[in-house]
Parts: sequence; C-alpha cells; structure tokens
Amino acid sequence: MQATIAQPVKKATDSRGIPPILIIGALFFIFGFVTWLNSILIPYLRIACQLNNLESYLVAFSFYISYLVMAIPSAKILKYSGFKKGMALGLLVMAVGALIFIPAAMSRTYVVFLLGLFIQGTGLAILQTASNPYITVLGPPESAAKRISIMGICNKVAGAIAPVVLGAITLKGADELKVKLLTMTIAEKETALNALASRVILPYVIIIIVLVILGILIWFSSLPEIDTEHEDEELAIANSTKTSVFQFPHLLLGVLAMFLYVGVEVMAGDTIISYGASQGIALTTAKFFSTITLCCMIVGYVAGIICIPKYITQDSALKFSALAGVLFALGAIFTHGYTSVLFIALMGLANSLMWPALWPLALAGLGRFTKIGSSLLIMGIAGGAVLPLIYGALADAVNAQQAYWIMVPAYLFIWYYSVKGHKLKTA
Repeated sequence: MQATIAQPVKKATDSRGIPPILIIGALFFIFGFVTWLNSILIPYLRIACQLNNLESYLVAFSFYISYLVMAIPSAKILKYSGFKKGMALGLLVMAVGALIFIPAAMSRTYVVFLLGLFIQGTGLAILQTASNPYITVLGPPESAAKRISIMGICNKVAGAIAPVVLGAITLKGADELKVKLLTMTIAEKETALNALASRVILPYVIIIIVLVILGILIWFSSLPEIDTEHEDEELAIANSTKTSVFQFPHLLLGVLAMFLYVGVEVMAGDTIISYGASQGIALTTAKFFSTITLCCMIVGYVAGIICIPKYITQDSALKFSALAGVLFALGAIFTHGYTSVLFIALMGLANSLMWPALWPLALAGLGRFTKIGSSLLIMGIAGGAVLPLIYGALADAVNAQQAYWIMVPAYLFIWYYSVKGHKLKTA
C-alpha cells in the first residue's frame, strides 16, 4: 500500500547502522521470495498430496485470502505496536507459518500445509501494511515512484530466484516419479510420496531461521517511526461534505481493478509451471517458467523507472498494460506448446506497471479517507486467492488452456478503469 499518507522521516539514514532504505529493500526481497514459492508448491503438492487442479490452487487461495481477512486488523495492530515492531512481528508470524510446514510434510496432510500458508500470508499482510509506507517517505516525495519501482525489483528478483531454488530440491526427478506412481503398489506409493513430501522440510527450516534473525534485527534496528496521522488539510476541506469512503466511486472501482489485477498476476506466475506440464513439457524444464514471468516483470519495472512520468503518464501506462494483457491472454489461448507458455510469461511484462499505477489513481483526492481507502486496496489483494481457484475449477472442467479465458474480461475491466473509471467522482 505504497500511497499511504505520512510525514517524511526526519532522518532517513543512520551513520552508525544500516540505512533504512536497505532494510526495507531486504524486507521486499524476503516477502517476494516467500510469495513466489507458491508457483513451485502448487505442482509439488499436487504430486505429494495427489490433488486435482482445483485442490492444488487452494495453495494460492489460502495464501492470498489472508489479505482480505487481515488488512484492517493489521492496521489496528500497527496502531499499537508501531511500524518498526510491526514489521518484526510480521516476520515472526511468517516464521510460525513456515514452521507448520514441518509437521505438514511429516504427516503429508494438505490441510496443515494450507494452514501454514494462511499464517504466512497473515504475517505478510502485517509486513506489507507496515513496510510500504516507509518507502514513500524515505526521500523526496517527487522520487517516491522511483523508490517504489526499485522495491518492486527487489521483490521480483527474489520471486525469480525462489522457484528455481525450491524447484531444484522438491521437483528433482518429479517427472519420473509421476510415471512410476502409476505402477506402484499402495505401500510403495505411500513410501515414495512420504519421501517426496519430506524434501520441503530443510528449505523451510532455513526460511524459518532467516525470518527469525531478520525479525530480531528489525526489532533492535534504528529504523525511525513515521507519522501516519497527518492528513492533507486542503483535501480534507474539499471533502468536508463526505461522510463515508463509499462516496468515492473511483476508489471502489479501483479496489475491483486491484482485485482483478492481483488475480491475473498470481495466475501468470503460479499457474505457468502446471500449465507447461499440461502442454507436455517436463517439470524439470517447466520449473523455470515462473522465473521467466518474474524477469518480464522486472523489465517492466525498469521501463517504468525510465519512462514514467517523463514519457508516459501513469494512467496511460495502465491502459497500455491492460491491452497488452488482453493480447497476451489471447496468444496463450490460441497457440500451443512453448509459444503458448511464452505468452503467459509475457503477462509479467503487462502486469508490472499496474500496481504502481493503480494506487495513486484509486487514492487520488481521498484526503482524510486515505487510510481506510488503502486498507480496502490491500483487501483487493484477495483477488490472488479467488481467480486462480476459478482457473483451477475451469481447468478441471474444460482444460488448462481454455481456462485462461478468465483473464480477458479481467484485463478489459482494468483497461476501462484506466480510461474512465478512475475519473468518476462525486460532487
């Protein structure tokens, strides 16, 4: 929620410690790494727990639904804990979620895996609610968009690395195992699947250690607190007749656009490995596809840093990105094999500029309603829970390729918002 109103930090660096912007960059890297592990967990758990498409995409649902549940509670938690301690708390909650993966793997119980993912998402909801305001105030306001894009690069670089690292461990020999499972006895199958499930334990032990250490470092760091109680007085006067955040139609449409955007972004990153496998591509190759999607997003972020606002406005960037999303979705649907997979990966490029464009457009002119507006936008991240689940159901009912039709109306609505929706105001 990068557009939260806050007073600038009086001292952005401390000569005796690590500069705050580097600490926040590390946080963006961490939650990017944890978030994009889902792209590997979906095909991995599908084999280990013997799931269908719909069941496997409960991974994304359990993770992202926490944003809907925890967006407003997170803001209340931070009100009492402060932002620095809130970030440390978020990391420790994520560590608890990762810890739950150990008994889940030992028992090979899918519901326990989903519980761990929900708790990880809860920690991330707290962490994102706390960390995003920092980056907007760690420097001049006019360069905030550039800092946001740099944090996005930290996030997506981690996301590009995560599937490769976890995939090399959990999906090693997965193609051969899928074939062998068809001829194994029940006892042999249980032994093989238990061994596969146990592969996730060591990586998550390392993740737990890293999260706990970083949480402790944040708790005792010299990060300054920020004032989020300040409001833009001019806008507060302009909105003096407003009594509810629901009187801002451009915000409500923006929340829906955010819901759809996160949904298609998660689909592009989390379904591409399983989709590649459905196209007859080996999992040993397909495990790299999420990384390609994330690399496309990084290219988009760099382009945004260079081009916005010097060469293109934020609403124009959103408009072109949405149209590109429609074209790439159609390309994925009407081609086959590696070409079709490439179009899914290119959606990363189309999605890259949507997050930084949607926030300022949706929060424009809210004045004293900015904070609750930000919370509603955070709740919109739940689109990452719902759309992949619908995709999984369609993939089971029709096929994995035709299920991508769900993306077309989503991108078209985002295009509508970029052209007209963000301009709808009340008197």
